[in-house]
Amino acid sequence: MSIIVFIFGAIVGSFLNVCIYRLPRDKSIIAPNSFCPDCGTPIKFYDNIPILSYIILRGRCRNCNTKISIRYPIVEFITALIFLLIYRLTGLGIEFGVMLFFVSILIVISFIDLEFQIIPDVLSIGGLLAGLILSFFRQNFGFLDSLFGVLLGGGVLFAISYGYQLVRKIEGVGGGDIKLIGMIGAFCGIKGVIFTIISGSFLGTIFGIPAMLIKGKDSKYAIPFGPFLSLGAVIYVFYGKMLIVAVLNLLRH
Repeated sequence: MSIIVFIFGAIVGSFLNVCIYRLPRDKSIIAPNSFCPDCGTPIKFYDNIPILSYIILRGRCRNCNTKISIRYPIVEFITALIFLLIYRLTGLGIEFGVMLFFVSILIVISFIDLEFQIIPDVLSIGGLLAGLILSFFRQNFGFLDSLFGVLLGGGVLFAISYGYQLVRKIEGVGGGDIKLIGMIGAFCGIKGVIFTIISGSFLGTIFGIPAMLIKGKDSKYAIPFGPFLSLGAVIYVFYGKMLIVAVLNLLRH
């Protein structure tokens, strides 16, 4: 079953690559079939096997020999691995399906934000609404948990962004990030929102400061916050409750 879940995750990852490429370019994710971004030649089914085709073709288009982005097998492998880990965490059931849907959106958002520094509303707002609806079918997580997560998540980041803009006269947190944390709240609730904001900010600082230093002190280098929030949310799914309990126990001592 683990092998089946891993293969399924790789297949879903292949579709997520389609979304990552097409959504920010305002292209349909349904038609046409997969094609080479450089020469436009449709990709044959035997050249579209997740992970394996990239290795067999040595990362190049069979038709024009143009190098294919390493992002494609990376997304497929990450998706397959996370699907497998979620299966090990939840087993088969409603929560399994909900979490697969949730992390799939986070993966697409992360890679789009890394490349384009935008978070499409169809993913953040659409995911937020889906999270609210799916809360009716989940165990140990109800509609009010989802709703309060949305309100707290969106409200906290909006307050931070507004305050930063008042003080520095520049935008601190983008509107896309605010919608994203609202979506995360719809799936993870209040605890998930707090954990995600803290861990996402911590991770963003660790990786963001070296990136800004590399770019130079005088350059205004915008660090996409979406991937760090997404990573924080994924960490919460797997280890959040355990880490929260550990921190609380530490504070008591």
